[in-house]
Amino acid sequence: MKISCIVVDDEPLAADKIADYVSRVPFLDCKATLDNGIAAMDYLQNQEVDLIFLDIQMPGLTGIQLLNVLKNKPKVILTTAYSEYALESYELEVSDYLLKPIAFERFLKAVTKVYQSFDHSGKSDPTPTVNTTPEIDFIFVKTEYKLQQVKLDSIRYVEGMKDYLRIHTDDGPIMTLMSFTKLQEMLPANAFFRVHKSYLVSVSRITLIEKGEIHIGEQIVPVSETYKEGFFAYLRENKLV
Repeated sequence: MKISCIVVDDEPLAADKIADYVSRVPFLDCKATLDNGIAAMDYLQNQEVDLIFLDIQMPGLTGIQLLNVLKNKPKVILTTAYSEYALESYELEVSDYLLKPIAFERFLKAVTKVYQSFDHSGKSDPTPTVNTTPEIDFIFVKTEYKLQQVKLDSIRYVEGMKDYLRIHTDDGPIMTLMSFTKLQEMLPANAFFRVHKSYLVSVSRITLIEKGEIHIGEQIVPVSETYKEGFFAYLRENKLV
């Protein structure tokens, strides 16, 4: 079974990236890329699709407004750079909510969930196969003049130290000259979350969440307002709260 889809995003680079991701997944079939909500509404009046990748902030007609006017809505995955829309998106019963920049692993998780929802509704098809590398439970980070292996399940949290990152592990801290962006690309998106401009945490190691703080054992990590809504949306999305 192929899932027909359209991409609706007024940012050409963002639209191209999603279209590229779609092309990598065998069970997705992109029918059109549209740059505004009005064009999407017109397209959907004449064509049926199974799934929309929908940006929220667009001139003329926002993604939220489009969802409110559509009568027979297909599955929807919202794509946005703004975490403050998370709560509203769940009220609209969308399939998923992806925060830009979107990692392919996170994208794949979202579309696989949509695929499985079609399967469960009675459309029989074999489980889709996607070209992936074998699961790896470690990464290598540069420390001084060598590459050090770091087991993913040993990472408690990561702390920004100007140009360096301090990776706090069960075996002690590891200093590496790397950006948060680069490290996040290496880590599984469903296991680690950025909660502050200076902190990234292993979600499974969180022992307590209280007000604006996360407890990882005896260590307290702050949650900033910038990342707070996205973090709690992630917890709800994964049925952790």
